[in-house]
Amino acid sequence: MTVHSFNTVIVGTGAAGYNAAERLYQYGQTDIAMLTENILAGTSRNTGSDKQTYYKLSLSGSECDSVKDMAQVFFDGQCVDGEHALCEAALSAQCFLHLVELGVPFPRNRYGEFVGYKTDHDPSRRATSAGPYTSKIMTERLQESVENKNIRIYNHLQVLRILTEGRSARGLVCLNKDQLTYEIINCKNIIFATGGPAGMFADSAYPAGHYGATGIALEAGALGKNLTEWQFGLASIKPRWNVSGTYMQVLPCFISTDPDGRNPKEFLLDYFHDKGEMLSKIFLKGYQWPFDVRKVMSGSSIIDLLVYQESCIRGRRVFLDFRKNPGGTGIDFDCLSKEAYDYLRKAEACFGTPIDRLRHMNTPAFNFYLDKGIDLRTEMLEVALSAQHNNGGLKVDEWWQTNIEGLFAVGEASGTHGVYRPGGSALNSGQVGAVRAAQYIAARRRGEPEEKLFDACGQGIKEILCMERGALGGQDDCLKESWQRITRRMSRVGAAIRNVEDIRNTCRAIEKEMETFHDTVKIISRQQLGWYFRLRETLICQYVYLSAMEDYVNHGGLSRGSSMYTDSRGVLPAPSLPDRFRYRLDDGLHADEIQEVGYSQGKCSFYWRKVHPIPDIDDFFENVWRDFRKNKNIY
Repeated sequence: MTVHSFNTVIVGTGAAGYNAAERLYQYGQTDIAMLTENILAGTSRNTGSDKQTYYKLSLSGSECDSVKDMAQVFFDGQCVDGEHALCEAALSAQCFLHLVELGVPFPRNRYGEFVGYKTDHDPSRRATSAGPYTSKIMTERLQESVENKNIRIYNHLQVLRILTEGRSARGLVCLNKDQLTYEIINCKNIIFATGGPAGMFADSAYPAGHYGATGIALEAGALGKNLTEWQFGLASIKPRWNVSGTYMQVLPCFISTDPDGRNPKEFLLDYFHDKGEMLSKIFLKGYQWPFDVRKVMSGSSIIDLLVYQESCIRGRRVFLDFRKNPGGTGIDFDCLSKEAYDYLRKAEACFGTPIDRLRHMNTPAFNFYLDKGIDLRTEMLEVALSAQHNNGGLKVDEWWQTNIEGLFAVGEASGTHGVYRPGGSALNSGQVGAVRAAQYIAARRRGEPEEKLFDACGQGIKEILCMERGALGGQDDCLKESWQRITRRMSRVGAAIRNVEDIRNTCRAIEKEMETFHDTVKIISRQQLGWYFRLRETLICQYVYLSAMEDYVNHGGLSRGSSMYTDSRGVLPAPSLPDRFRYRLDDGLHADEIQEVGYSQGKCSFYWRKVHPIPDIDDFFENVWRDFRKNKNIY
């Protein structure tokens, strides 16, 4: 059993993780290492959209902008703590310009202004983009900087447990996936940059190979915050990619089939009596890509709901067909809404079939799938209503440290956002959180890790070894079947459409599955150890997240954001839908409250509190300068 010792270990090699490592080195803390299951996997490196957005403070034009204004936009997203809103606004320009210096090609005009555009939930033109692969380019440039500094990166290590002593982090137990041996990390600080818990869902816009590790932190005693708040939207299944923007604006045909691909049907025609209305709402999905309960009755989110019913309720597969127009005939573009018609007219795209319009308006969007082996000219694209981003996550303070001393969470693993957030703000948040954590560690948590790790945390290490011994001896390969079953269940029960009775029943089922896990889940060889531990971690994560949803409803919570909680006392989105889709809007009822959750000994406990306001600080220069000279204002 190999033991490594560092001041700080960063878990995860996405944009947030690399930035944390680079900043620690910059601030003088060089006794660090990174570890990852797969350096080429992860969301930052493998996700995008037709124009992937980065949200930043405005750096062009004559429109007024300020740190306070930007912080207010974050705060207005509901259930957001003011200190995080302020930090993410205050460090926005610094983090953005750092990426520019590293070579991320954000566009600027002839005079050097970084021009912007409006994105969802954004009143100003703060959004920018480096194209479909903004986060991928960020990750690659940050990785180059880290490698140039010779910072150690351990590849193919899967974290199995965070070792703690009391309320302090002491290290990690990892599985070396190449050698199938255990490696122990003794460290003073852990920066968890593992992304969102993507592995919980079968229908996922997260790239294949990204699973997250939030359940490991929850099991170690880290608190969760706003776990109920997600972003869901339509995405292709293979490859996993958001079908936003132009993919919807070209008005594709929505087809469902039996599981074996037979009996194709253009199912949207059953729900819209006005073809112009149907086409206009398909078009709006490009602008309004995330599922939003406020847009179900009169906006485009009814499309998401109908896709969910076809796939999760009726068990059919759903496809986008770009080869023919909806209804099978030519489109009368005059029947579209003014917004849709004006856009397509200005784009000179009022002609042909969806594939004709796509290749005319956005050839790179067509080429993306072609490069993945899918020719939209000849085949349909399978889609689902998919999990895309967890706005909540692990509870962190203003330095992105969790309630466990020495355990920090950055990027999507941290829960700094609430119900709504501007498009692209997650990329900004990941960079800011990494800087804040690195600043605090470099200023306040230097030095060697404590010795005698095995004396303090030996029991946690022994438990992992005992789990392995108990898991061996299986006769059948049940892991794949178990994985498919629990992730499909989560997509059906705990995704965008939620019924509290289904959630309760699933929580009770998971409790029983966890009680009998070591007796019923077996592996046939040590090669399956990684999946064995991942299955257990995913069940813990699902249980905590579903319990948070149940508690939210018990607290009086109703539908909000990207989550529809069905309610027999509510309204029906469309007359042709069954009563199971009745719902009521929360309408800001709990906008100033935050739910926190702790997990211990197989049970969850909840705590509700008011949001923290945006700090009203003394910004008189002489006072700030005096304190800055003392401690850099890091405390």
